[in-house]
Amino acid sequence: MLVDAQRLAVITDNPSLRIRCALSLGNVLFALGYQEEASLEWNAALAEAQSEGNSELEAVSRIHIARFNLMTGITPAATVRDEITEAINAIKSDELYVAFGLMIAGLAENKLGNYGEAETLLKRCLAIHEKKRSLEQAAYDWFLIASFRSMAGNYASAAEALTQAVLLDRQVENSYGLATDWRALGDVYKKAGNPEESRAAYLRASRIFRALGNEPAAQEAESRIN
Repeated sequence: MLVDAQRLAVITDNPSLRIRCALSLGNVLFALGYQEEASLEWNAALAEAQSEGNSELEAVSRIHIARFNLMTGITPAATVRDEITEAINAIKSDELYVAFGLMIAGLAENKLGNYGEAETLLKRCLAIHEKKRSLEQAAYDWFLIASFRSMAGNYASAAEALTQAVLLDRQVENSYGLATDWRALGDVYKKAGNPEESRAAYLRASRIFRALGNEPAAQEAESRIN
């Protein structure tokens, strides 16, 4: 589908579509572990957006690059947060891009140890995803909120957030999301000193991973039981 979109962007001479395709291709490459190639695609998108005078897609490209810099440690988290805040203000028409920026800003705040601020940003992101009925993304928002709460030592509320993630991932039949939700619940219950709940959650995650054909992940989930 991405290849078809790239071809359409070329034959119709559509700069906006070319930029969006470059951003998407960068995401795919990054997920596959090709960090340098992903960075090249995002920077190409930024260059074309600047050349076309498209301030909104320029801002979106900057958010993608800022995420890369945050995850690889190239840029300090505080700088990334400030860059993304500026970029979000330039996005006027697509709320889903705003949500993406809010998520990355939340991750930056989390890296700085500002867990409350991180959750506030993710809840704004969540509100957009719920409004747009992007339920798989909303589930991931709850997953991240749970991680912030867990890092702050708020295990009961972290478990509540993960329960919301499970409910949403069930609705959209996101099996991989469900497996990671249950594995995270196992971690939270373990930290909270609830070994039986932890064991049950890890086993549930393991069963889902195994049903998906991911035996290494299934075994890794089981290895967390102690």
